[in-house]
Amino acid sequence: MEYEIILFYKYVHIKDPQMVAKNQREICEKLGLKGRCIIAIEGINATFEGTKENIQEYIKELERDERFKNIHFKLSTGTGQAFPKLSVKVRKEIVSLHLGTCDIDPNQVTGVHLKPEELHEWLLENKAASAQGFGEPREFYIVDMRNAYEHKVGHFENSILPPIENFRDLSKVVEQISHLKNKTVLTVCTGGVRCEKASGFLVTQGFTDVYQLDGGIVSYMEKYPNEDFQGKLYVFDGRVVMTPFYTDDPKFTRQGGHKVVSKCDACQGQSENYVNCANPVCHRHFINCEICIAGNGGKSFCPGGCVLSRHGRKISPVESNLVI
Repeated sequence: MEYEIILFYKYVHIKDPQMVAKNQREICEKLGLKGRCIIAIEGINATFEGTKENIQEYIKELERDERFKNIHFKLSTGTGQAFPKLSVKVRKEIVSLHLGTCDIDPNQVTGVHLKPEELHEWLLENKAASAQGFGEPREFYIVDMRNAYEHKVGHFENSILPPIENFRDLSKVVEQISHLKNKTVLTVCTGGVRCEKASGFLVTQGFTDVYQLDGGIVSYMEKYPNEDFQGKLYVFDGRVVMTPFYTDDPKFTRQGGHKVVSKCDACQGQSENYVNCANPVCHRHFINCEICIAGNGGKSFCPGGCVLSRHGRKISPVESNLVI
């Protein structure tokens, strides 16, 4: 049986989010889909896994609602184990910025959508100008709007990688890149939903030429595997990281195959293996290679000892030694 994962969002006014959530839950249960769906007055943001046949049926069911037509669906190969259950929730926002009165409505203000093909052309032009030694390269800056642990394992070559702990740090990012206010800035994120608001926020903060990658990194990787985006793409499901669209196969790339850009937090050797600390008080999310895990009896522990609990509390010396 073949499984597929669907990722999508749409900013559209929903006056009855509770009713939409009930309807979504019923459709997903009928089709045996698992995953997460957030409904808010501002729209829908979801990712599900199911059989290929049922994912296609889900799309048909969703598009019966006029509000959910013309959605860009991102599809990738599933495992059947990407999500443990189905979760459909109603929240205030589908992406939380916690900006109070400064919150962004992407239907009113957002960055210009740049197609993957257009970004690819920009990058090719600059590579040609650099290789040939003549011609003016296009000046633009790719700013990764994902969390630091996401872009650590994969990112666009030469992109700006702010040390974001969560999306609420967006105001800090603006300060860090304030020198680019009069430059061309392209925001990127996994599927595009965060950049709708992030790019809009930059516009409200005085940035004059703001773009967002249409369809997100997923869409770019689909069209141009292993070109420009290096490493693996972090995803919020059981896969943790993904190399979709043959990105491990050299015959599908001009650059000779997959490139590992991240390192094991313990030994600094190349690794893309994300784990959670085995200390139940900690559960820190970090990269740990198979060799180091084997050296710890098949478990992963924070290099140098645990410092903070999963809730941000300082861990005591006694708690630091707890094991499962």
